[in-house]
Amino acid sequence: MFDVQFARVLAKMHEFVSFNHQIIPAKSALLSAVSSAAFYGKGIFTTLAIYDKKPFLWEKHWHRLTADAKKIGVDLAEFSEETVIKSLSAIIEKNNLTHARVRLTFFDESLSSVWQTENKRQTSLLIVAADLRPTPENLRLTVSPFRVNASSPLAGVKSCNYLENILALENAKANGFDEAIRLNENGEITSACLANVFWIKGEKLFTPNLETGCLAGTTRAFVLENFAVEKRKTNLAELNKADEIFLTSTGIGIAKVKSLDGKFFGDNIMGELQRGLIISL
Repeated sequence: MFDVQFARVLAKMHEFVSFNHQIIPAKSALLSAVSSAAFYGKGIFTTLAIYDKKPFLWEKHWHRLTADAKKIGVDLAEFSEETVIKSLSAIIEKNNLTHARVRLTFFDESLSSVWQTENKRQTSLLIVAADLRPTPENLRLTVSPFRVNASSPLAGVKSCNYLENILALENAKANGFDEAIRLNENGEITSACLANVFWIKGEKLFTPNLETGCLAGTTRAFVLENFAVEKRKTNLAELNKADEIFLTSTGIGIAKVKSLDGKFFGDNIMGELQRGLIISL
């Protein structure tokens, strides 16, 4: 067994977690070390924003969780939407969350087809809470050297096998940037390391098509439902010609990009569209 604790990166994690519907101290949440989750990172997760003690866009998060579970074979039979919502509400109350973020992770603890073990559980659910991620005032982007494989069976799945994203983010930070744009094997824009990307050119709003391998983010979906957005496959040259770039995710909401590899974007060209997005959120 090993201790299920997450690094306190960017913002402090709160003391109590929900593990299989039981509220316990974070240090007491234990996951089997001989499971598909531990061996291969087999599991799925989502991160929700909590505003005024309520989860934001819950229906979208639950829909993606169940869809991703089906794609990679994580058994959610023991977890109904009602029981998960109940545990989520309990941790919001226990940690006295008003404005925060919460991560729900379903770990596959079933038998490994390669290493045969005997585990009592098929799937475990961990819910952890932390402060909202701070967003730099002058968000600096670069282009990641690490490509996204659009044909991968994990493309578009928010799985626990997230190391590529983290390595891409750490590489950007090591080079003095806050985030990075990731391209796929065809040189097409997909997303940032931990966020979706949008850009404005003239009066039009654009974002990468899901066929590029980008994640179907819940905040991305919210924007698509409320604004006219053209989804497209395109390369870095188009992004460099944009009037404005911004990132969206649960952790940062909507974040204005100040620069991309040294090219700066003005402070006064945000326009009514982006202001409307921020007000809507």
